[in-house]
Amino acid sequence: MKKKLPKPRPRFEIVGTDEPLIARGGLILPYEMARALQLPRVIDEALPPAGSGHGYAPSRFVMPLILMLHGGGKKLEDLRELKGEISLRDIMDMKVMPASCTVADWLRRTGRHVRGLPGLDKVNNHVVKKILKKDLRTEYTLDHDATIIEVEKAAAQYTYKKEKGYQPLVGFLPELGLILDDEFRDGNVPAGFGILESMKRCDQKMPVGKRIAYFRSDSAAYQAEVMNYCFLEDKYGRKKLFTITADKDAAVMKAIKAIPAKEWQYYKDDRQIAETIHTMGKTTEAFRLVVQRWPKLQAELFDLEPYCYHAIATNREEKAEEVVILHNQRGEVENIFKELKHGFGMDWMPCGETCANAVFFRIGVIAYNLFQAMKLLSLPVWWRTATIATVRWRLYQIAARLVYHAHRVLLKLSAPTDKINLLQQVCEKCFQVGYG
Repeated sequence: MKKKLPKPRPRFEIVGTDEPLIARGGLILPYEMARALQLPRVIDEALPPAGSGHGYAPSRFVMPLILMLHGGGKKLEDLRELKGEISLRDIMDMKVMPASCTVADWLRRTGRHVRGLPGLDKVNNHVVKKILKKDLRTEYTLDHDATIIEVEKAAAQYTYKKEKGYQPLVGFLPELGLILDDEFRDGNVPAGFGILESMKRCDQKMPVGKRIAYFRSDSAAYQAEVMNYCFLEDKYGRKKLFTITADKDAAVMKAIKAIPAKEWQYYKDDRQIAETIHTMGKTTEAFRLVVQRWPKLQAELFDLEPYCYHAIATNREEKAEEVVILHNQRGEVENIFKELKHGFGMDWMPCGETCANAVFFRIGVIAYNLFQAMKLLSLPVWWRTATIATVRWRLYQIAARLVYHAHRVLLKLSAPTDKINLLQQVCEKCFQVGYG
């Protein structure tokens, strides 16, 4: 008869507790910044009110979504995690929260309402202006780009990548990492559509005394009307500088081929650089074409051209090499898109209706800009480059307990002293932002 070995037992048992514990105590930081910027009040004023006196105010929908996205949630069902943080909701004045299905209905209703998306745009503009007014700069760069969000929704259209999805157009201020303007669009909308209108909206959103001095984009903005708008003087009597990747159409290639061989100078590695003057049929002024070329690694059967080309249309007066460096800095846009889509969950859309997803995307933009406000206005300087994933790991995911004692509300954190001091400093900075 074989001897049976004793089964190993777990080292511990898992049981529940009714103690008012908080798993994500650091989420109080974005909420305090939102209060400092008076975000709940602005949301309630800008968005359409509830249909009845017993309905939720708009901020009861938007604020939980913003905090869910800050905490790492993506789907509407993730709101249940926030709803389970009873003590945290008490201190954030969110004792009453709508169910996830109610939030989905609100997204659809708000997306169809005439004040829905424009109201959220006012909210985002309010956040951006608060940040810009505290920044010492007076001139900024505007980067424009579109990104693809792949989805399997019935209402979604096929993109140029032959996959169903959406293709929102976004305008950034790279100096502060802020999203100034966004337009949620179907996947089959061309990337260059509506860029001029977006530029005009961006100019209107800048506070008094601050202007967009430099516009930067890929070839989607290689349009005569965009350049003509840059050539016009703004309300401050100054023109916009621009660098735009040029389309290699027949006219551009003809201008490149006309550059004398002696003007091609070695730039770096195997690249050569030169420039010429060019104009389009409907542009009001001529502009520079800064051109790079490099040998093809492999010859093509029906293309005898020995070089690859990259051309930049610009009205800047710096040396050609400096123009290339300035234009290449627009690659920072990809990092902002990465943070918005993967950090704040905008790579996934919750609803089948495009209008509802447009509302969700704009709330994601507000959540992103609120994060930038927190980094710029309340956190120490060395946190400026931190991503939302880093802040979640280091600051948001802190165990805490809410205690009421002697007419005082105490948020007891289970964290090292330096981290507790940091959270105290951030809350004090938020108070200063809100109340001077």
